[in-house]
Amino acid sequence: MDTGARITTILKGAGARDVLDIGCGHGALARRLAGEGLAVTGIDPAPDAIAAAQESVPEAQVSVAGAEALPFAPGQFDACVFLNSLHHVPVPLMEQALHEALRVLRPGGEVIVVEPLAEGPFFEVMRPVEDETAIRRAAMKAIDTVLAAGEATGPAPVTWLRATSVAGLEDFIDGLVRVDPARRAVAEAQRGTLARLLDRHARRTADGLALDQPLRMWRLRPC
Repeated sequence: MDTGARITTILKGAGARDVLDIGCGHGALARRLAGEGLAVTGIDPAPDAIAAAQESVPEAQVSVAGAEALPFAPGQFDACVFLNSLHHVPVPLMEQALHEALRVLRPGGEVIVVEPLAEGPFFEVMRPVEDETAIRRAAMKAIDTVLAAGEATGPAPVTWLRATSVAGLEDFIDGLVRVDPARRAVAEAQRGTLARLLDRHARRTADGLALDQPLRMWRLRPC
């Protein structure tokens, strides 16, 4: 089951209707959720990402905003989702971002957080372009802090492997750049290193290459 399917299954099983996609990027998750009949609102601090999301998912309500200061009243959503986005919040604001997500939930709602771990084949090949070790660990520490403080509760997190198919080096670089265009110059400068790491860490499949990335999901409810 892919990540979008996991999230959709949880939301539909919980009877969620109004969902906030925090750090929606270009709208991939929003499009998936809207296609399942959910009412989706998305926020992202990048205006170009919001423009792309609006074009991709016109039925969603999207706006430019930071996760640490959500422009919504308390109790407005059945669920909030951080899909690979909490670690992109500035480290000093990560806990505040989680507090904000908990604040805008309706009674019985939950915050779903999916974060990539700082390990695994995909991470090792990506690391020369952008080493996210510190910020990924900071995101997990922020979650642990909120739980330890008794501000949220939830079941034990679940971890699985996401397999990303890549046709080759160019495809891998293009995928990194789609997330952040600023990575292009570094990726080009590290092309030789990336080629060697891709050869070392990628799994060979019938369709080409695959890179596994461990992901972890938390389900947080306000205490």
